[in-house]
Amino acid sequence: MPELVIVRHGQSQWNLENRFTGEVDVDLTDKGREEAHSAGKKLEGYHFDLAFTSELKRAQETLEIILNEIKEPNIPIHKNKALNERNYGDLQGLNKAETAIKFGEEQVHIWRRSYDIAPPNGESLKDTYNRVIPYYQKEIAPLLHSGKNIIIAAHGNSLRSLMMYLENITAENIVQVNIPTGVPRVYTIDKMNQTIISTKYL
Repeated sequence: MPELVIVRHGQSQWNLENRFTGEVDVDLTDKGREEAHSAGKKLEGYHFDLAFTSELKRAQETLEIILNEIKEPNIPIHKNKALNERNYGDLQGLNKAETAIKFGEEQVHIWRRSYDIAPPNGESLKDTYNRVIPYYQKEIAPLLHSGKNIIIAAHGNSLRSLMMYLENITAENIVQVNIPTGVPRVYTIDKMNQTIISTKYL
C-alpha cells in the first residue's frame, strides 16, 4: 500500500518571535532544524519515491534535513507555490499579541481560525484549500495511485487544507486542528480507490 507522509516545517524565526509569517520567506531557527532532524529519525526505515514542498525555504530546508536523515537525499523534489503557507496579507510581519491589541482579540481570532474569512489583502483557509487541493489532485494523487510513496513538507495551513480533503474534516471542525511542527503524519492509502486505510502521527 502506498504511503503519504506530511510534515509541517520546523520552528521558523517568526514562529519564535510570535509574528504572522504567511508567505514571507523566513529561515528556520536552530530549534526548527532540530525538529526536522527529529522528524527524519522518526521516519527511519521509510522509503519515498518523490518529495513535494513549497517555494519557501523553511519548508525546503526541513525536507532536505529529513531526506538526509533517512539517506534518500537524491529523490526527485517538486517545489510549487500551491503548497505555500496561507498569505496573511496586511498581518504578515506583525506580532500576534500586538495585532490582538490593535484589532481586538475576537477579530484576530476570526482571521486566524475561521474557514472563509480572510485578513485584509490576504487569504482565508478556504482560499488556501482552493489552490492546494487541485494541485494535489493533479500532481500527487496519480502518483499515489500508481503505488509511489510520497512525502510533503509544507506549512500549517496548506497541510490543514490537505487534511480537510483527505480526512473529510468539515469547515467547522478544521478550526480546532493544529498540526505540530516537525511531526510526520503518515497516511496509508488504498492503491485502487484512493481511500485512507489508516493515519497516525509518528
